[in-house]
Amino acid sequence: MASSKLYIAEPSLRVEGGSLRVGVVSDGVYGDRAYENVKRFFDAIWIEVEYPSSPLLDEVELDVPPCNLYLSYVRHPDIVLALVEKGLPTILGVSFGLGFLRQALELNPRVIAPSTLCSLEDNTGISEVDEFAKRFGRPLLEVSLEDGVITHVGVLRESPCGSTRFASQEIVGMRVSKELFNYLGLRICHYCRAPRLGRTCDKERAAAIHAKQLAEALLGKVKGEEERVCREVLASLQGV
Repeated sequence: MASSKLYIAEPSLRVEGGSLRVGVVSDGVYGDRAYENVKRFFDAIWIEVEYPSSPLLDEVELDVPPCNLYLSYVRHPDIVLALVEKGLPTILGVSFGLGFLRQALELNPRVIAPSTLCSLEDNTGISEVDEFAKRFGRPLLEVSLEDGVITHVGVLRESPCGSTRFASQEIVGMRVSKELFNYLGLRICHYCRAPRLGRTCDKERAAAIHAKQLAEALLGKVKGEEERVCREVLASLQGV
């Protein structure tokens, strides 16, 4: 038997109100930065559970507070299934493959396991997930330019881990070029909280998603060589 160890951090004042109560569930390794970011817009609480020493659990007692939506960074599949069994909308930040997802969906059809958290979009048909994804998921940027140089990047939607916001600040002052997109990708990889063992968000895919979204934000604002660069980036990232 494994029981949960629960810690709840009181939500702080939000930048912009959201009625959604989001429980960020973690075993203490991942999710801390997402919690700090999510609580800027939603009524977020931090829920920490014990990571069991055994790879297989006969019984799991998981005592977690009710939320409108759970964002799970838990690394043990049996604990995640116990969370899924609560029947509430759940986004898996750590996934365990298609077989596990099928099992989870049999228990709870309102489970989402995006290939990366920065690929999440607000078209899942699950109202709580879609409300969350209006703020967090596939990045949406608004870029200001002067003579081909980026003067401001507004982040309208971002990755939960904050890498969108952090990296976008570092490209201000750069000229639109291939080097710009390469640099953005490197900074996203630096800030991305994907585990190196690869059971959740993939850093390279996260970098590609951000490069594509930046190119889309720039189109219509650039011409000549700069426009050509943006179109080349988009052509190379079709399907991302």
